[in-house]
Amino acid sequence: MIFEVPLLLLLACLCLGGLVLTYMQIARADERAKRLRRRFAATLARYGGAVDEDAFTPMRVRAAAPQRSVEAGFAALLGADPARQDLYPVKWWLVPLIALVPARLAALPLDYLINPWGWLAIPPACWLICNRFFHYFHRKRATVLFIQFPDALAMIVRAVRVGIPISEAIRAVGKEAAAPTAEEFARLSDEVAIGAPLDQALRAMAERNEVAEYRFFATALSLQSQTGGGISETLENLADVIRKRVAARARGKALAAEARASATALAVLPFLAMGSLWVMNPSYMNILFMTDAGNEILAGGAVLLAVGIFVMRMVIQKSLS
Repeated sequence: MIFEVPLLLLLACLCLGGLVLTYMQIARADERAKRLRRRFAATLARYGGAVDEDAFTPMRVRAAAPQRSVEAGFAALLGADPARQDLYPVKWWLVPLIALVPARLAALPLDYLINPWGWLAIPPACWLICNRFFHYFHRKRATVLFIQFPDALAMIVRAVRVGIPISEAIRAVGKEAAAPTAEEFARLSDEVAIGAPLDQALRAMAERNEVAEYRFFATALSLQSQTGGGISETLENLADVIRKRVAARARGKALAAEARASATALAVLPFLAMGSLWVMNPSYMNILFMTDAGNEILAGGAVLLAVGIFVMRMVIQKSLS
């Protein structure tokens, strides 16, 4: 009876973890399907669209597309981008080695619940730590690009109004804007200069940086080129919409501050309660550390607390997305 409750808690945690991993795998499969469709389109473009899309099998598309190395595949599995090493404070391949330490510490509670199989939690914990580490720096850069984008559009609008072509206006943004927007627009200008269509180059930049507003920019330019009209007015309206989105996101973060504070209080409260009880009655708390049953209860509480913190964080991020 003593072991049944921890085992049930462990099974519940494993089920929850399985659901989360399944959702992540579905999202990754959807992204792979999108990349495959883009490769289909690129392959068809080589033949001028004369070949039926159904004639291309995934194996043919994979053969026509550049193959990733083992290093790039391992980096993609962890969520890293070796081409953007400047984003990370350390070499990306050092992160999995460093993550082994916190992953082992995170797996310690499972040693008391499913001993000697607790070490099985180390690989997924290490992968999750690495993924969150790289995701943090990618999202941080994407947020800066998102905030700087209205100013970049304003520079393009001013340049277009005085008669400068859109390509030259983009090149000017690449020279005069703040980093990292200047770097992205300089790369965009170089891609357009060698013959890439502007809307496709913009969509590639949006997918590369995970900034949907770049895709709005590409769509606006594509529609303007097809329907006509003043491009300066179109871009000015787009800049106004994006400024409102920036303000809305800032307002959402301000409104979520109370939820974040509540989540932090709920996460810290168990430690404060345990510390207070230990000061008032050390012998009462020593049961958790000196007996096998106490170790199992403590490990189960640690696992449940970690799951609760993860759920609260996921709910808050979902409300802000």
